[in-house]
Amino acid sequence: MNRPAATTPAAVTSAVGDPQELTRLTSALAAREGRAVTSAHPSGFVAGPAPLTRRPNDPVETGPSGGEGPHRGAPVPTIITPAGVMPTPAARAREATVQAVAVAGCAEKLADGLPGDAVGLAATYWLDVDELALVSTTSATVRFVGRRVGADGDDPKDRFDRTEQLDGLLPGSGRVSITTKVVGVRPGQWQVTASAAVGDTARPAGVATRIRPAVARLTALTRPVALLHGPGVRPWVWPVLVLLGVLVALATQALLLQRGTGQWGSAAGFSVAAVVVGYLAAKIWYLVLHRQGLRKFVAAGTCIQGFLLGGFGTLGLGSLLVGTPVGVLLDATTPGVFLAMTMGRPGCFLGGCCAGRPTLSRWGLWSSDRRIGVRRIPVQLLEAAISLLIAVAALALVLAGRLPLPGALFVGALAIYTVARQLLFPLRGEPRRTSAGRLLTLAAAALVAVLAVLGSLLAA
Repeated sequence: MNRPAATTPAAVTSAVGDPQELTRLTSALAAREGRAVTSAHPSGFVAGPAPLTRRPNDPVETGPSGGEGPHRGAPVPTIITPAGVMPTPAARAREATVQAVAVAGCAEKLADGLPGDAVGLAATYWLDVDELALVSTTSATVRFVGRRVGADGDDPKDRFDRTEQLDGLLPGSGRVSITTKVVGVRPGQWQVTASAAVGDTARPAGVATRIRPAVARLTALTRPVALLHGPGVRPWVWPVLVLLGVLVALATQALLLQRGTGQWGSAAGFSVAAVVVGYLAAKIWYLVLHRQGLRKFVAAGTCIQGFLLGGFGTLGLGSLLVGTPVGVLLDATTPGVFLAMTMGRPGCFLGGCCAGRPTLSRWGLWSSDRRIGVRRIPVQLLEAAISLLIAVAALALVLAGRLPLPGALFVGALAIYTVARQLLFPLRGEPRRTSAGRLLTLAAAALVAVLAVLGSLLAA
């Protein structure tokens, strides 16, 4: 049977004058292939990588199965193809949905906001930036096309076609990974094909067209969404280290109170309550910061500012109930709190939250923000180092003898930590909503730190 000649959207444009009719006919053309044109590209044709969907009679490229690294084959030229294909809104509701892995807050929820009872899969594409010989900062588009092994028919839950954008690639940044998550698919084993189109590369000698990275063929298994993550991400480390940090903080407080006042048992009970209230306040702070409702409370992340405010506030109220001077209790608690933060921040580094900006510095470390893995400024470890310095200094002052102004140690340590944290914020990957708030906080915290030091000196 003869196949009718292909009709391009450009030909339809010349034959149809009504825009609505054009849209209808263009969508009908795309529907013949089981696709729909994007609203951003009504013509259906944009610059990008070749389609990766394999038909039954298409030749299959050979390559390693499984693993997270790309198949390293000979480079192929980038071509112009009908790549503006995405599911229609109705189809999108039925098909698998993609969730970004990026994290915007401190200690973001482990499941990234995905339904807790859902299953899905994670696919990672590796890109060696050094092999691309980039001449300037550029971007890349990575397309993931997957199909469940053994699937028959055209069930939307047996396939997906997703695109991820990778911006700000730096020449010389080495190996970069980008991970996409897909949920709402049928469980089982999946074959995923991924390729990248890079916006700007150098032209090697003898090559007239720009080079596209190699195609990667991956094997992925579905699993609960809480277990979906990219390379270098260990989300279970954060809660473990935070729990250990809380135990260290409580033990340190008890030892210092016993040494200073001879009584620690009365403070132990409301110190535990302060931890619980601080955790709840940290989640509320996160919801306010990200303008989310209380219905997302359980899945919300946490912010250290809320924990400090809620925890220390509860300690202050508890001290009034048991008759312990507020300043003495807070000073005895300060070293343990900063030791806990010293232990917790590496959990953020390994868990993929609060990630630093990509860097080419020799001090950079490869890490992931749960979506993009690249060499970054280890801002979480820098904050852990600052917390350790504050903890050691506070502990030395408490052990040196009676402090001249009870409570000044706590106020000064918290103010110094706030100053350091504000200085580290520009090194983090997520954009800040305003710079004015950061500058005002920085100035106010610095002023409080100076007043705490002066007050202690005058009281001595």
